[in-house]
Amino acid sequence: MSPYLDLTLAGRTMETKRAADPLLSPEALRARVNDYTSGQDAALGLISPIFADLSGLPPLIIQAGTHEVLLDDAIRLARQAAIADVEVTLDITPGVPHVFQAYHAMLHEAGAALDRAGQRLAACLASAERVAV
Repeated sequence: MSPYLDLTLAGRTMETKRAADPLLSPEALRARVNDYTSGQDAALGLISPIFADLSGLPPLIIQAGTHEVLLDDAIRLARQAAIADVEVTLDITPGVPHVFQAYHAMLHEAGAALDRAGQRLAACLASAERVAV
């Protein structure tokens, strides 16, 4: 949900969604990068999963809102997962900010997104059970 996957901050929406994002900014994210990387290269796949080999991952459910600077991270992860033959569901909700799902008590779109994620997860688990039997 609203994944932060590229600590190099190279996603296009870092700039194109700057004015729309009420929670995050490229500057705020940049200020914390070294806290996570401890001086290591932010482009390493273990630090920024967008650059990792995603082969062999289980199905992914990725949700993001159109009003967040991290939107491109979600889109790029979905693309990389598909290229790696990983089953992926990309669910983008218009007009909502970063981790909008946390506001499910007051935001209809959040509750609906959580329902979609739950339904997808249930379908994946049911499919895994059929394979295991």
